[in-house]
Amino acid sequence: MSDEKVTEMPSVRQRIGFVAVMLGMFMAILDIQIVASSLNEIQAGVSATPDEISWVQTAYLIAEIIMIPLSGMLTRWLSTHLTFVISCIAFTVASVGCALAQTIDQLIIMRAIQGFVGGAMIPIAYAISFKLFPLRVMGAVQAVIGMIATTAPSIGPTLGGYITQHASWHWLFLMNVVPGILASAGVWFYLRIDKPDFSLFKKIDFLGLLYLALFLGPLEYILEEGPGDEWFDSTLILLLSTVCAFGALGFFWRAFRVTLPIVDLRVFRDRNFALGASLGFIIGIALYGMVYLMPLFLGTVRGFNSFQIGQLMFVTGASMFFSAPIIGRLSDKVDARYMLAVGLVMVGVGSMMNANLTDQADFNQFMWPQMVRGVGLLMCLLTASRIAMGTLPNSEISNAAGLFNVLRNLGGAVGLAFMDTIRDIRVDYHWAQLIPAIDTSRAVVLEELTKAQLAVAGAASDPAAAAIKQIADRVMMQAQVLAFNDLFLWIGAMYACALPLMFFIRKARNEDTGGAH
Repeated sequence: MSDEKVTEMPSVRQRIGFVAVMLGMFMAILDIQIVASSLNEIQAGVSATPDEISWVQTAYLIAEIIMIPLSGMLTRWLSTHLTFVISCIAFTVASVGCALAQTIDQLIIMRAIQGFVGGAMIPIAYAISFKLFPLRVMGAVQAVIGMIATTAPSIGPTLGGYITQHASWHWLFLMNVVPGILASAGVWFYLRIDKPDFSLFKKIDFLGLLYLALFLGPLEYILEEGPGDEWFDSTLILLLSTVCAFGALGFFWRAFRVTLPIVDLRVFRDRNFALGASLGFIIGIALYGMVYLMPLFLGTVRGFNSFQIGQLMFVTGASMFFSAPIIGRLSDKVDARYMLAVGLVMVGVGSMMNANLTDQADFNQFMWPQMVRGVGLLMCLLTASRIAMGTLPNSEISNAAGLFNVLRNLGGAVGLAFMDTIRDIRVDYHWAQLIPAIDTSRAVVLEELTKAQLAVAGAASDPAAAAIKQIADRVMMQAQVLAFNDLFLWIGAMYACALPLMFFIRKARNEDTGGAH
């Protein structure tokens, strides 16, 4: 396909193919989080240890983040539609392999294959949208993609928990079979965008590929496991950090030295792409961070079960779903910079609205912040991708889409890692601030201790010690609540700090002949 911008709407056949692409993309994103609420059942099913079962998610994420930037090279070599079809078929087969796994090792291998091939479908979907549709309708198209990209991880744990409760954990993976067949067939029969160039296989930079794997693979593991392993107190984390640094140096050296690098970083010369991709990183922090923080708070502090958590998280998905058509239409008419600014403000405000929680916070205290944040995230995601890739020629879009998605995923991984670390630090800080108040010389403390002793009298061998532990548990609960409030406040402040980037984004014409809106 030429580098000229598309001016005509795709045919009916191509639209069917695009729907198939969206189905495959949804499947790949959904499977990242669908196992989150069912790890205990999976652990029992494959006789895994607690340390081993975490790799069911980690293996997927590591493999995925290696493949995402490779997708651009593969589409140039095999063509866009063939790369997608191969990835989708392999994903479906790997899903069956996951369901049939008898041991944790088999499951981890299948999940890694799932993540690797699934990682190609996500950036390809973004690339296809810019290659297939004219700029004047890109708002509506990106609204659909943004809705899928944001709602899939939100509903994943809830859907997974429901399936496991009413069937078995095997169906978490078997449910991919029919959508996988439909998506593969739809793209194969109905979507043709470009032609393969098999001669590029001889020019593949295999050394650059090795460096990329050594860079991104350990990086993802470090960010996933670092908080739980106390970062560099772990010998493995220290070793992988060395490997990651070595891989990074080699990757960037190859990227700027070889004629056809495995990932072309020259796309960052486009200011709009550089800024859009950077904003994608920031968006990833809230997108994945909130999916992590909210269930954690609701489960550990409020004691909600998975169904109750799912009900609350569904609010975000519902707000995205119903606002998507409106946001899509607006983005075709309003300057993308203004839309992005409003989105950043909404995400920031929605986060700060949750910065005054208590250990008695109920559904009503979460509903409005979730709605505001959900609409803001969708607005940010679709405008950031449009800003990043709307000014690029078609020949660079596949590679750019891969880089955009890598940065968004890395934003999520970095955000989760630092949220865990900062939460632990702030819990310790607030504990140290609160515990001196538990002074037995104070009348109110003595009164509470007396009440606690009476409550456990007859049920504990040492009522005084049990009462003190009960009070300490209450203090720890308050320390956790305050730490969560700090995180929500800081996330909001981070989004406010991102607003000045709007002044550096180029305003482009809202025309089919050039530029992003």
